[in-house]
Amino acid sequence: MSSAVLEKVAGGADADGPWAVETHGLTKRFGESIAVNSVDLRIPRGCAFGYLGPNGAGKTTLIRVLLGLTRADAGTMSLLGYPVPRHRDLALARVGAIVDEPRFHGHLTGRQNLQILAAAREPAARGRISAALERVGLAHRADDRVSKYSMGMRQRLGVAACLLGDPQLLILDEPMNGLDPAGMHDMREMIHSLVAEGRTVVLSSHLLDEVERTCDAVAIVDRGKVIRQGPIAELLAGTSMEVEIDCSAPEAAQTLLVRENRGGRVTVREQGLAIALPTGTSHDAIAEMNRILVEGGISVYRLEVNQASLESWFLEVTSRLGSEE
Repeated sequence: MSSAVLEKVAGGADADGPWAVETHGLTKRFGESIAVNSVDLRIPRGCAFGYLGPNGAGKTTLIRVLLGLTRADAGTMSLLGYPVPRHRDLALARVGAIVDEPRFHGHLTGRQNLQILAAAREPAARGRISAALERVGLAHRADDRVSKYSMGMRQRLGVAACLLGDPQLLILDEPMNGLDPAGMHDMREMIHSLVAEGRTVVLSSHLLDEVERTCDAVAIVDRGKVIRQGPIAELLAGTSMEVEIDCSAPEAAQTLLVRENRGGRVTVREQGLAIALPTGTSHDAIAEMNRILVEGGISVYRLEVNQASLESWFLEVTSRLGSEE
């Protein structure tokens, strides 16, 4: 290894390039089954990135391949600009990962578990234990046995273990699994704060609603293959939005809006109307619909705008792919 590389690693710097994770044609087979199917993936640095799909879609296998826990059958990959597996040691020095549920010694305290893990790392890791516990909100329970921890606390202790190496990339496999709503909120806030520090957080998940709240960009995987990837806002840009209007005379309201050429497809429902509109329709255009109805003698009881969600878009995309096969 050259002295320049050694100096770079000693200083905690990463190799050049805009991507925290980059793969080309990455493939992993188990017999006749293809778990990771020629995946091209680019994850920008400094963001929260969701790798999502249903259970059995190949999410955990991809993580195992990236971390060198199982060998790829084809393709290339890099972490933080370092080619893997050629420079796996350099890359993983700046990566923290939780694969499956984090496992600790239940008869030991949270702090003692981290001390054991820190002993296997560089000397500076031991000095990061207290800060890591504080960072994940476990300082007040650090000296309790892990057997007394809730699922959410064990997940947070797993993140603290990742932070011992001061990683620039964290890879979390299903970090929301088994958490109650409060635990999900805490995990989401923690991920946001880690990204705010300039770190990259990659989380695999089948919980699309939580990913939409947590991540900046996503890749959608189905049967081992990435079918879409990019910023969430861009992926949803071509979807529709729906305006729901509860009113006194739904059929008359439909006639009035169609005659005035306001809105897209107008459907009468029991309590009112549902109007499909292109994403990006202005608030002024929606307010104009309300004005037309009121001036036409129709009482408006409720007007609600519903933007297409990541979940609805995902179901639309995957069902459309299924119909093409």
